[in-house]
Amino acid sequence: MNNKKLWLIISAVSGFTAVAIGAFGAHGLREKLSTEMLEVYKTGVLYQLIHSVVLLALSLNTMIKAQLPSIFILLGIILFSFSLYIYSTSGISFFVMITPIGGVCFLIGWLLIIYEAIKIKSGD
Repeated sequence: MNNKKLWLIISAVSGFTAVAIGAFGAHGLREKLSTEMLEVYKTGVLYQLIHSVVLLALSLNTMIKAQLPSIFILLGIILFSFSLYIYSTSGISFFVMITPIGGVCFLIGWLLIIYEAIKIKSGD
């Protein structure tokens, strides 16, 4: 399987799981979580959805080398969003310490996209 196909599948799986996790939160957790914890959960869903679309765009692009930015975006989804899901549903505060690492991964992914875009030669 080539890299583009793999990243297309990963982005679709991430988008699918974000919608499923979001629906579960909206319908299954509304009565179980405090308003504050439900907002934490929703933040995880929002960031996963946004960055799933970024992964999709990177998997479809032909202008830049997207492997490294995609890896960091995926790490961001896993560390940021999933730490918020686990924290909001379990209350285990250890997971909140992981969240900023995921945020840094998102930032690195975005910076790598900028770097790759700057490297594009004029006329490409």
